[in-house]
Amino acid sequence: MGPRTPREETPILAVNPFFAPSSLPYRLPAFADIEEEHYLPAFERGMRDHLAEVESITADPEPPTFENTVAALERSGRLLDRVSAVFFNKSSADSTPRLREIQQEVTPKLTKHSDAIRLNAELFARLRTLPREGLADDEAWLLDRYLIDFVRAGAELGPADKERLVELNEELSRLATAFEQNLLADTNAAAVVVEDPALLDGISVEAAAATAGSRGLEGGYALALSLPTGQPALADLTDRGMRERLHKASVGRGATVNAEIVVRAARLRAERAKLLGYANHAEYVVADQTAPSTEAVTEMLAKLVPPAVANARAEADDLRAEAGFDLQPWDWAYYAAKVRAARYDLDSTRMKPYFELERVLRDGVFHAAGELYGVTFTERPDLRGYHPDTRVFEVADHDGSPLGLFLGDYYARESKRGGAWMNSLVRQSELLGEKPVVVNNLNIVKPPAGEPTLMTFDEVTTMFHEFGHALHGLFSDVRFPRFSGTAVPRDFVEYPSQVNEMWAVWPEILANYAKHHETGEPMPQAMVDRMLEAEKFNQGYTTVEYLAATLLDWAWHTFEEPPADWESFERTALADAGVDLPLVPPRYRSTYFAHIWSGGYSAGYYSYIWSEVLDAESVEWFKENGGLRRENGDRFRRELLARGGSIDPMTAFRNFRGRDPHIEPLLERRGLG
Repeated sequence: MGPRTPREETPILAVNPFFAPSSLPYRLPAFADIEEEHYLPAFERGMRDHLAEVESITADPEPPTFENTVAALERSGRLLDRVSAVFFNKSSADSTPRLREIQQEVTPKLTKHSDAIRLNAELFARLRTLPREGLADDEAWLLDRYLIDFVRAGAELGPADKERLVELNEELSRLATAFEQNLLADTNAAAVVVEDPALLDGISVEAAAATAGSRGLEGGYALALSLPTGQPALADLTDRGMRERLHKASVGRGATVNAEIVVRAARLRAERAKLLGYANHAEYVVADQTAPSTEAVTEMLAKLVPPAVANARAEADDLRAEAGFDLQPWDWAYYAAKVRAARYDLDSTRMKPYFELERVLRDGVFHAAGELYGVTFTERPDLRGYHPDTRVFEVADHDGSPLGLFLGDYYARESKRGGAWMNSLVRQSELLGEKPVVVNNLNIVKPPAGEPTLMTFDEVTTMFHEFGHALHGLFSDVRFPRFSGTAVPRDFVEYPSQVNEMWAVWPEILANYAKHHETGEPMPQAMVDRMLEAEKFNQGYTTVEYLAATLLDWAWHTFEEPPADWESFERTALADAGVDLPLVPPRYRSTYFAHIWSGGYSAGYYSYIWSEVLDAESVEWFKENGGLRRENGDRFRRELLARGGSIDPMTAFRNFRGRDPHIEPLLERRGLG
C-alpha cells in the first residue's frame, strides 16, 4: 500500500481529539478517544498554529499593548499545550515503543519551536517597547517575566550566536530524551531475577512473583528497581548475597548506555551558559531562582556537610557494633533497621499493616486537606484516566463549588519511569476560563490480586508530599496560565509540598488513617510514639546521601575543566566536597540521576534542602498558631498556594510567615544544630 494522499488523511485528522478542547468535565482529556496516531499530527498542527498566532501578534499594525501582545501570547498555543500535557504525562507514566519513537522525533522539534518564538526579534521588540502605564500588578509582573524569559533564551544575542544556541538546545533535548529512555530500559533490564524463593526471606515472595509474572517470567521471582540508589528491600532481605546483588544492580544502571550522554550534556550546558554570558550552567540556573547567588548555595551546602558527615560516621559505628563485622553499602539499610528496631522497638513489618493505601489516601491525605482547607473529594468512575490503574476524583471547594479534578496513579509498572511526581493536564487560568486537572504518580509495588496494598511509612510521606504539589495546582487562583499552580522557581516549588508532609504525622490525621487493614484497630499509641521518636534516626545517612547527590549535580554544572569521563569526575567531585563516604553512596549516581539530565533539576537539586528551610519555618508557624485549623489553612492557601507564580515567591513567603526565613528550624529537624 502506498502513502496516504492528503485526502485520505483528512478523516483521521478530522477526528483528532486534540484539535478542539475536550467536552468532558473540567476539559479532562478524552483518554478513551486518544490513540497513539493522534499525537504527532496534533504536535505538528499545534506548532504551526502557534507560530501563526505569534506572527499575527508581530504583524499587528497597532502599537503594542498588554492586550494585543502579552495577553495574546498567553492565549496562543492552546492546541500545543493540550497535546504536550497529555503526551509527556503518558510517556512518563505508561510508555510504549511507539510513544518513545514519537518522543525522540518531537522533542527536538519542540525545542526548535520554542527557540523560534523566544528568538523572534519583532516579538521581543514589541515586549520591550510596550508602555507600562496603567498596568495592573500582575500584568506588570507578567511583562517582566516575559522579558526575562526572552533574554535568558538568547533574544539579545547576535545572529551567529543565536544559530549556535539553537544547535545546542536541539542537541541537549535529544540527549535528555535518550537519557530518559535509556534509563527506563536499563532499569527494567536490571531487575533482579531469582528462582529460589528462599533467597527472598524477609520480603513478600508473593509480590516478587507478581512482579515476575507482569514481566512474563512465570514461575520466577523478580525485584524491580526503584529510582534512588537505596532499594527498599535492602532493609529486609536477610540473605547478604541478595542484598549485594540488588545494590550492585541499582548502582550499575546507565553506566554503559548513559556514560557518554552525561559528559556530553554537561559540556553543552557549560558552552550554552557562556554563550549567554554566565560563568557556568549553575550560575545561569540560579540567576532565575530564589537563591541570591551560586555563592549562597555553595555556602549553605558547605555548612551542612561537616555535621551531616559526623552524624553518618557515628551511625556507621553503631551499625558495625550491631553487625559484628566491617559493613558494605548494601548492609547499611538492613542493620539500620535492626538498630532502629532495638532502640525504638520498631519493626517495619509490624507497621505496614497500619498503612493500607486506600485508607491512607481517603482518611489521611484527603482528610487532612478537608480539615485544613474545607475541600471534599468524590471519585468519578465515569471519567476515564490514561491507564486502568488511574483513578479520577472531583474536588469541591469549601462552599461546594467545583474546584477541579485530581488523578491518582499509584502503582509501579514496567512502562512507568521511577520516582514520584505531579503533572498538570489542565492549568487553572481566569484568562482561558479553565479549572485545574492534576495528576499524582507514585511507584508502589502492586500486590497480587485480592491483597491489600500495604505501604511503608516513606511511601506514606511521599503520598502526602506529592499531594502538596497537587494542592498547589488545585488551589491556583491566577489570571494568566504563565503563573498557574507550580509555575514558580525550581528552588521554591518543593516548599509547599514539603509542608504538606507535616500532616502525615499530625496526631489527629495519623490517628484517622493509621489503622490495621484487617481489624480496623488504630496503631497502638506506644508504636506511634516510638515511630515519631525515631524520626531523627539515621538522619546522618539520609542527609549525606542527599548532599552527595546535590554536590554531584553542583560539580557537573560548575566545573572549570570539561570532564573526561563520568566515573573519575564523580569520584573527584565527591572527594572534593567531603562526602565520599564508602558506606553512603549518593542518592543518585550520575548515570541514573534523572532529575538533572532529563527532569529539569539541572543545577537545581539543591532546591529540596533550600526549600526545606522555608518548609521547616512554616511547620513552626503552624505549630505556633494551633496547627490543623481552617484559618491557618486558609492563610497558607491565600498567601502561597493560590498565588502560583503571580508574585515574587519570597514576598509570598514573607506575607505568610511575617518575616524572612531562618535556618535554625531546619538544623534542628535534621539533628544538625
